[in-house]
Amino acid sequence: MKILGIETSCDETSAAVIEDGHSMLSNVVSSSIDLHIPYGGVVPEVAARSHLEVIIPVIDQALVQAKCEWQDIDAIAVTYGAGLGGSLLIGVLSARSLALAFDKPLYGVNHVESHVYANFLTATSLPGYTMPVEQPEFPMLAVIVSGGHSQLVLFKNHFSYVLLGRTLDDTIGEAFDKVAKILGLPYPGGPSIGKMAKNGDAYAYTFPIAKMNKYDFSFSGLKTAVLRAAQAEIGENYDFPSTKLAERLSEPQKANIAASFQRIAVETIVEKVIKAFNEYSPKSVVLAGGVASNEELRNKLSNRLPISINYPDTKLCTDNGAMVGALGYFKASSHQPASDPYSLDIASNLSM
Repeated sequence: MKILGIETSCDETSAAVIEDGHSMLSNVVSSSIDLHIPYGGVVPEVAARSHLEVIIPVIDQALVQAKCEWQDIDAIAVTYGAGLGGSLLIGVLSARSLALAFDKPLYGVNHVESHVYANFLTATSLPGYTMPVEQPEFPMLAVIVSGGHSQLVLFKNHFSYVLLGRTLDDTIGEAFDKVAKILGLPYPGGPSIGKMAKNGDAYAYTFPIAKMNKYDFSFSGLKTAVLRAAQAEIGENYDFPSTKLAERLSEPQKANIAASFQRIAVETIVEKVIKAFNEYSPKSVVLAGGVASNEELRNKLSNRLPISINYPDTKLCTDNGAMVGALGYFKASSHQPASDPYSLDIASNLSM
């Protein structure tokens, strides 16, 4: 079974063809991130306009890359939430139109849930990818960490899961972006912080880990602690503008702050994962979302967990059509109800 996956929830326009839920025949991604860098974050109107310009060429290229014609496609899967309204609308309307034009079943999928399914992709002939050696087993503990989400989810099986914990304020990805701004590092903040941290002392500063109930997260206090440390480092008090800190901080100071922040942000996630692992004894643990590509997080989890983790390729941690197609396959193969191509609507605030 071949599924065409379409993803347009934020600033990446992507389409992919997935076969039997594990083989990635194609994965085409067109990112508008360069357009957003001057603004320090994604501008919704700019992202939507970019999707509109490239969505059809991206889908066409995905079919060509997979050596498929439309008659080879068994179903279409598309992200209908969560995400930016204008961006989601371009993907959903395109998928609805194609489903009607080519008489294909249509499956609307949850963007956050689909990130988890990048871990089920184990084979590809495309160059430049390193795939997991096997699919995860259930029960499965999913660690979902991105700019929009920080969640711990226990999957009992496909489409049967329990949300154990989530962030109550900033996500870990937001914290990386905001700390990067404080340090004058380019957007997106995750890769910038990770690169800067390699030259710093991760124990130069003592930042707090928020004490939350059970498996919930909080990163707002950590972000504020970094701001106060940076102000104190240059001899200023709390009313000194954060936008002017970078020009006063030295490169070693920035590196030490980045490394210390990253250590605590990662430990915040890892401590909850270990606690959940010990309580629920899952057969597998998977990492999902944009921050899943963070090298420090991967290393810490690998060192602390008693089982091995097969991480997805870093290119499959950010938004992509392959993860959407993978989830779409399991929806189709398990006879989940297809979406109505005449009425499938977006859900910007969709949650798991």
